Amino acid sequence: MKIVYVPIDERPCNVDYIKNIARSSSNMEVILPSEELLGAKKVAANTSQLWNWLTKAASNADAMILSIDMLVYGGLLPSRLHDLSIDTVTMWMERMRTLHKAYPHVPIYASNLIMRTPKYSSSDEEPDYYEKWGREIFMRAYLSDKKIREKLSEEEQRQLQEIVSLLPKSYIQDYESRRAFNSMINTSMLELVKEGVITFLSIPQDDSAEYGYTAMDQQKVAEKIEQLRLYKQVHMYPGADEVGATLLARVYNEWMGKRPKIYPIWSSSLGPQLIPMYEDRPYAESLKSHVLAAGCQLVTSAEDADLILAYNTPGRIMQEAWDQHKKDITYTSFRNMLTFVDSIRTFIESGKKVVVADAAYANGGDRELITLLDEERILDKLLSYKGWNTNCNTLGSTICQGVVALNGKADIIEENIMYHLLDDYFYQTEVRMDMVADFLPNYNLTYFNLNNEAGVVSRERDNRLIRRYHEMILHSFKGIKLEKITTFAPWNRMFECGMVLQIDRRGGGTC
Repeated sequence: MKIVYVPIDERPCNVDYIKNIARSSSNMEVILPSEELLGAKKVAANTSQLWNWLTKAASNADAMILSIDMLVYGGLLPSRLHDLSIDTVTMWMERMRTLHKAYPHVPIYASNLIMRTPKYSSSDEEPDYYEKWGREIFMRAYLSDKKIREKLSEEEQRQLQEIVSLLPKSYIQDYESRRAFNSMINTSMLELVKEGVITFLSIPQDDSAEYGYTAMDQQKVAEKIEQLRLYKQVHMYPGADEVGATLLARVYNEWMGKRPKIYPIWSSSLGPQLIPMYEDRPYAESLKSHVLAAGCQLVTSAEDADLILAYNTPGRIMQEAWDQHKKDITYTSFRNMLTFVDSIRTFIESGKKVVVADAAYANGGDRELITLLDEERILDKLLSYKGWNTNCNTLGSTICQGVVALNGKADIIEENIMYHLLDDYFYQTEVRMDMVADFLPNYNLTYFNLNNEAGVVSRERDNRLIRRYHEMILHSFKGIKLEKITTFAPWNRMFECGMVLQIDRRGGGTC
């Protein structure tokens, strides 16, 4: 099958991850716009040129996966920076209707994010004023919303009054006017679902919180979904960069006429009820949402399952992955990793297909889990390993890889596991912050700005990654040899990296 795919933005997590998963399939081709059509970080894509590409590419498609954020705003970051007029809403509704009318038998699976409001002050991905006032913008909305829905303590009331008195009104006006436009796009897309223009709509929430702007916008969407009775056609849940993978899984499952059954196993007893960092609900609730959005179903018996989802969660307290050298004691006392890994090994030996969602830490994988899986010689026997960024980024992408891998190519599946070990664990957990501490200062560089030294940084990163990989992965991937890693910095910063692996399969060898 041929799938036309317009991603949220041009970063590897939204392009290369999807391409790699598709490569592991024996019967799927994903067609993407060229890189120059997708914009660059805060520079919006040329949406008119992108639209022209889409209307032509759709003629050869069996299905379309479309990011409304890319089509309307020119990308994820431009959706937070634009000054589009109300007329733009009408124009894009008509364009989508025209697309459906031209190709009525090509289903449209779309995503449309609820705009995030980070809890911290940084303008790297937000308007310039967010550098100084981001935390206050978040807290003002958070406390105002909580005041309406519950009750503020005296300290919270004092904090709100102080923020209101200090925060420039022009920034609030600018921020809220953009959110109002984005909310209008959200609800307009619901109308297109009701009309049958969009077959299925996914609405992820990026960096969501229990109160505040995102929660308030979520309520508007929820009310509209209820009004239009779109419960099955529109799903809303925490996430963002994994949405392309989630929709890819759903398209693939519907094309194949299957609903893979998933049985979860947990590394900790409290894990299902914990709320992960950067999200607004427990792990177990997000699991339900992502399994359903991917076109799969949860089952209560391993015997009935097509996939075993090994879900690695915190014991009680969640931390950033780069803080594992000083991890909270509940990572040990409130979970049993030996039992968890033994269960994974037992399922694999019994012939079950196992995927891993390594979500015990935020922004990277779990050293203990990977070491134990390697000690058991089963890292390369998984169908998928993912452990990047947020819980839902990890969850949605590993479900997709598992779905596709059920009828996939063993060699590409193995390479994808290696890729994500390098990216999700070795880079995000270890190398990234080590280089921030001991390498970037030598060149007067910062985490968010590599200036003109991205090539120097990438070469050092290449060397550190391959060295750490060979030091730690001792018993897995015996049939292939990792020869070389070449990385690059998509947004000229350290947060993420692109990666190309050179792998030798001629006679195998140890890694």
